[in-house]
Amino acid sequence: MTEYRRLRVALLGAGAVGSQVAALLLRHGDELADRAGASLELAGIAVRNPDAPRDVDLPQELFTTDAESLILSADIVIELIGGIEPARTNILQAIGSGADVVTANKALLATHGPELFEAADRVGASVYYEAAAAGAIPIIRPLRDSLAGDRVVRIMGIVNGTTNYILDRMETEGADFADVLADAQRLGYAESDPTADVEGYDAAQKAAILASLAFHTAVPLDAVHREGISSISAAMIEEARAAGFVIKLLAVCERLESDGAESISVRVYPALVPRSHPLASVHGANNAVFVEAEAAGSLMFYGAGAGGVQTASAVLGDVVSAARRHIAGGVGVGESTRANLPIVPIGHVTTRYQITLEVADAPGVLATVAGILSDGGVSVATVVQTVEGEDEPTARLTIGTHRATDQALSDTVTALSESSVVARVVSVLRVEGE
Repeated sequence: MTEYRRLRVALLGAGAVGSQVAALLLRHGDELADRAGASLELAGIAVRNPDAPRDVDLPQELFTTDAESLILSADIVIELIGGIEPARTNILQAIGSGADVVTANKALLATHGPELFEAADRVGASVYYEAAAAGAIPIIRPLRDSLAGDRVVRIMGIVNGTTNYILDRMETEGADFADVLADAQRLGYAESDPTADVEGYDAAQKAAILASLAFHTAVPLDAVHREGISSISAAMIEEARAAGFVIKLLAVCERLESDGAESISVRVYPALVPRSHPLASVHGANNAVFVEAEAAGSLMFYGAGAGGVQTASAVLGDVVSAARRHIAGGVGVGESTRANLPIVPIGHVTTRYQITLEVADAPGVLATVAGILSDGGVSVATVVQTVEGEDEPTARLTIGTHRATDQALSDTVTALSESSVVARVVSVLRVEGE
């Protein structure tokens, strides 16, 4: 084997992903060295408990509880602890010592990304994070590098495997949300506390990262509109199917133009997707990101959005990139956020709704509902009425609107909910991908 310069690699964390990264580094070290142009030595693995059970067998002598000493002796630091602290402190230590950092920590990047990138810029280091947005799917480099000469107009993606698994099972089996969630927890797709996934927090973190890259603008997490899927019922899934849609939890990042001024919108919510759209055919726990750019057109990135060995693939790709930079020399590639576009609330977005109402089964109801929609500046595209039963006093109306601002649509739904002819608003879903 060719003699290479040796680079010391420190690994922080040995969970599902970290264990696989360590195993692959040890197993394929020679092959990775040929690709990187440097010998990659796994110098150690910092963990809280060296004796804890691991997914794979690793040499016990690699484990340490002294993360700081390991970091300060490394050329490349891989952070796979997750969460904010001590990950933030560890990464800043690594950058301060001149090391490049590889991380899959979406929560940290979504909340402290600018701080970490600025720290890296000051010392000429780089932060790599391909695994932070969509697991094994290569989406960070295409947005940051391949499309840097283009103008990304829109990103629409399924970026959370847990929610896609749940919605896909509900779609294919007619199962209830609670039953499928319980199965997902037993299979390890969902945590015992599934809030981060099913309420859209995980997807919102990834949306902030993708939008920051696509639009060269720092997007704080609190600027991302977020809704989850816990209110999605089997009946809503069935209604969507009858109308030619599937329900997916989407991250939507969009460039907007109004009166010659540009802004961006970043949002996460369950939406109706036409069955003809490529995202409608994303099944199981897979992820997919659909990118629209002015010159390149429509691009779709599809694959495993989670899993230890799958995510380890993206992490090791970043390690090879970091090693190549060390060998080539020079300063790291900084993040481009100079566009600094304003981020607008969801009310500014133009979209369309599908609204399902339970209404009184009586003459004049349709006219009243149509009047409320008209008063709100919302026009009707489709109406489907279903009578609950011969002896029931209510009927169900499913109304598809034409496009309008989200604020006008939302205000109209509020007005409908307050009408005496509406017993309740059963569901409201946006339509995307038409």
